[in-house]
Amino acid sequence: MRAMWKGSVSFGLVSIPIQMYAATENKNVSLRQVHEADGGRIQYKRFCTIDGAEVPYAEIAKGYELPDGEMVVITDTEMAELPLSSQRTIDVLEFVPLESIDPIQYDRTYYLEPQKNAVKPYIVLRDALHKSSQVAIAKVAVRQRESMAVLRVHADVLVMTTMLWPDEVREPDFPFLRDDPPQIRPQEVTMAGSLIESLAEPVFEPEKYHDHYREALEEMIEAKVAGEETTKPAAVTAKADVVDLMAALQASVDAAKKSRGAKSTSEESDEDEAPAPAKKKPAARKRAPKSA
Repeated sequence: MRAMWKGSVSFGLVSIPIQMYAATENKNVSLRQVHEADGGRIQYKRFCTIDGAEVPYAEIAKGYELPDGEMVVITDTEMAELPLSSQRTIDVLEFVPLESIDPIQYDRTYYLEPQKNAVKPYIVLRDALHKSSQVAIAKVAVRQRESMAVLRVHADVLVMTTMLWPDEVREPDFPFLRDDPPQIRPQEVTMAGSLIESLAEPVFEPEKYHDHYREALEEMIEAKVAGEETTKPAAVTAKADVVDLMAALQASVDAAKKSRGAKSTSEESDEDEAPAPAKKKPAARKRAPKSA
């Protein structure tokens, strides 16, 4: 595993340097969008909707759109200046029973590994936390976002699970909750309880469950490879990108010319409507005297 974040766990006056790792990974089979006819990959480009030009990543900022369509542009520098009191620190706030937290608030889970000079305080916190049968509530900032988090012990390792803020959990506002409940017979509740008992297990064993869809998809891919049902897309040259960029720039130039032409036409129309300046009458020519 590769550390994705380095910081420290702040526990009272004790600071424990740690490294953070993603505790879970997505095992879904990665599929690309391709052209069915030749297997060519489908690409998406970042372009500006105003001038039509492709925008390099370095020139992309964040924007907040107002209800009237106006955009508030926020640069990376301005984002970095926002106050994050818990940046690079997992700040422990309190300890509560694990069962007092509704799982609906859980977000993502990470393993915390002690740095070389912090193994002893790490183990002290781990063992004390395990002995207390409680979990720690903390604040942490990861990727410019401050979150609440739960610290607990799993497989002799401190585990941090980020949580949603209370206002990020939606209220279940459904019509049936406001209607009068239907009449339920005691026998129906008893029957439902019997069904639960028949499927009950003393502990949860996730190893006995499998992702049958993923397994079937992997088998299909392996069968296609074995049967040589593959397509080797033609090499993409840089010329295609240049053509696309040139087309976008040409479209911008054409639009600019069209706008300029419309403006020139408007100005000429204004000149036609303006009254022509009065012409001066030519001066009268003097006739030469006739000879006798």
